[in-house]
Amino acid sequence: MKGLLPGVLTLAALSVLLRRRPLYGPLTEGFREGLLTLWRIFPPVAATLTAACMFRASGAMDALEALLRPPLRLLGIPPETAPLLLLRPLSGSGALALGAELMERLGPDSPAGRTAAVMLGSTETTFYTVSVYFAAAGVRRTRHAIPAALVSDLVGFLCAGIFVRLFFG
Repeated sequence: MKGLLPGVLTLAALSVLLRRRPLYGPLTEGFREGLLTLWRIFPPVAATLTAACMFRASGAMDALEALLRPPLRLLGIPPETAPLLLLRPLSGSGALALGAELMERLGPDSPAGRTAAVMLGSTETTFYTVSVYFAAAGVRRTRHAIPAALVSDLVGFLCAGIFVRLFFG
């Protein structure tokens, strides 16, 4: 397994050389295109990550979490998962760390741990994904994409709670 990547790269280089195709030119052209893509997507990614950090640091997340606890209890969703509802669309790594902490504290087989695991697997880091893919594709207007993606995240969160209750009681 250790030599897999060098082996694949060597085979690719040999294949190109045996076909008598240029190797270095297309390689550097690919690097150039990759760097240009990185240059295009970096500003929206940086803005998204900055906004997520500001949202957490401002205390707005704590206030929204307190508002969400009663409706979550009413829906039968463990209220301990409320921070995931707020953080997952903004930060995948933050939501993963939150889910890991929740599972460590309550246990992975607890209703909250199972619900958190299903929530993390059935939702997306919406703002990050939209900013990266739309910037890479050159899309400037995200009129319906973000609301539709947030609705699908909400459906994923609700279904996670329902299906965990349904399958695990």
